[in-house]
Amino acid sequence: MSPRMTAESLPERLDNLPVEPKDFLQLVAVDFTGTYNVYLAAKDERLKMTRLSMSLLAAPFAAAIALASAKVINPAALTSWDGVPWYMFATVAAFGLLNILPFLRLIEAVNAHMRTARALNNFRLLYVVQLKDHFSALGWTPNLPVDPRYPETYAPLAWPGTNVMMLALVNSAYIAAGVLGVVGSAPNVALLLVIIGLLALVHYFVYYVRANVSRQRRLPHNPFHFPNVET
Repeated sequence: MSPRMTAESLPERLDNLPVEPKDFLQLVAVDFTGTYNVYLAAKDERLKMTRLSMSLLAAPFAAAIALASAKVINPAALTSWDGVPWYMFATVAAFGLLNILPFLRLIEAVNAHMRTARALNNFRLLYVVQLKDHFSALGWTPNLPVDPRYPETYAPLAWPGTNVMMLALVNSAYIAAGVLGVVGSAPNVALLLVIIGLLALVHYFVYYVRANVSRQRRLPHNPFHFPNVET
């Protein structure tokens, strides 16, 4: 059932309500606080995962500096593809694979926070319909979304989606360069770009499925048969 149909099925008058309209105004304050906390938590988790990812991606460089400082490897050998030891390529590939964890966590965090925001929008739809006459008399509106389908979990051009896709590209570059170096393949630019592109597509497919297709999951038992408006 669409949000519009849901709104139209709710009573339009404030008669027979157990509380006064002024008491409902407290919902606006609580609602806004809840929405603010959801987006604040989402931003905080994205920053934490991005920092973790940057730390993992910097680890091979730190290892190379440490080995060069300890004179385990010759710093001049790191300036050419053929001179880099195989274990350095293995380190790059390993941390590229390990960085998939914050990549997946970013996707799940976006899903969790966006679904929480949708639930708040659905709750807001109830009292906005009930209070529309009261708000009209005040000449004021909460100016908050009431569409339970908003915001979208799958939004590759939004900041969370861009963050995820950039991580996918960097992960793919690390894995491709590391694996080619370990197997001793010649540094062919075309081959490297093709492998990076294929790995990035795999990352993108995971993002698309987790954020878009899989949201149409099996719903929990609903003994009261309330209409579900989440897509």
